[in-house]
Amino acid sequence: MTDALKRLSDEGVAIWLDDLSRKRITSGNLAELIDQQHVVGVTTNPSIFQKAISSGDGYEQQLTDLAARKVTVEEAIRMITTADVRDAADILRPVFDATGGQDGRVSIEVDPRLAHNTTATIAEAKQLAWLVDRPNTLIKIPATKAGLPAITEVIGLGISVNVTLIFSLERYRAVMDAYLSGLEKAKERGLDLSKIQSVASFFVSRVDTEIDKRIDALGTDEAKAARGKAGVANARLAYQAYEEVFSSERWLALDKAQAHKQRPLWASTGVKDPAYKDTLYVVDLVAPNTVNTMPEATLEATEDHGVISGNTIAGTYEQARAELDAVEKLGISYDDVVQLLEDEGVDKFETSWNDLLKSTEAELQRLAPSEG
Repeated sequence: MTDALKRLSDEGVAIWLDDLSRKRITSGNLAELIDQQHVVGVTTNPSIFQKAISSGDGYEQQLTDLAARKVTVEEAIRMITTADVRDAADILRPVFDATGGQDGRVSIEVDPRLAHNTTATIAEAKQLAWLVDRPNTLIKIPATKAGLPAITEVIGLGISVNVTLIFSLERYRAVMDAYLSGLEKAKERGLDLSKIQSVASFFVSRVDTEIDKRIDALGTDEAKAARGKAGVANARLAYQAYEEVFSSERWLALDKAQAHKQRPLWASTGVKDPAYKDTLYVVDLVAPNTVNTMPEATLEATEDHGVISGNTIAGTYEQARAELDAVEKLGISYDDVVQLLEDEGVDKFETSWNDLLKSTEAELQRLAPSEG
């Protein structure tokens, strides 16, 4: 049996798990995935925490203690989520040490309600980095217009960042620019650039979901021929942009100062349409110095029947551009799609966060000690 996950790692793709819960930590499951399935990082988001904490599994004692202290619901959530991230970071610490700080990282997101507030995002990122207090944390900042200057400032303070919710090639270039500006600030401040890491989370499956919906509404044979191609094409062109930016004169000056490239991270890699192979967003996006963060089902599918056949991005740029052009020719606006997806992405995380606030508040009230 071929070890597809090992082959993927050998091709320069870091395998991260797109999930975290206290049960995963305490049961030894996370340690097992690291040990046996080549997992070298973890990403979280408000939806993941909402699902984990709402399940109640493993959180009762901490919630009871927080209720006894009469903390606010927001403080309770921060205490719970940072505890999980801290524990996961400790489990991944040997990977962090073995890879010189590149992997073995756990991501935690700023409050999604701050996505359009630069100043508050910077303050929240600093607070989260201080609260978790582990060198192998990445603070997730969304790639909204307000997020871009926050990324520059937070990187400039020496805090490692996972830039999330990137859908468009134009915005991705702006993200890389924000990262380089941050490194230049950090350098001016005399910080050690070798200690700063960043990934840029480029979302894949949601692009296909939205474009396919519009293709299906057209209903023509010409339109149907374009189904299921845009997500991979978009990501491949993102990798082309990455190669350009990280071979530029501007980058080379930072490279001399021991800076690290900001790796592209393929996010939203669970296949939503059963008509497509369940490993599509893994096997078609293999290239050096990338990260693929997978839900567990995608990880297991790749391990079971993923065919890893070397670099599947090199040499595809012309075809990828033609595939995105074909979608435009159908009258489907790329710019409209990617803006909608960004707006929806922010809204979804905000909804999950609000659901988490409500369910946690209910638990705090249930567990509150009776007065007397």
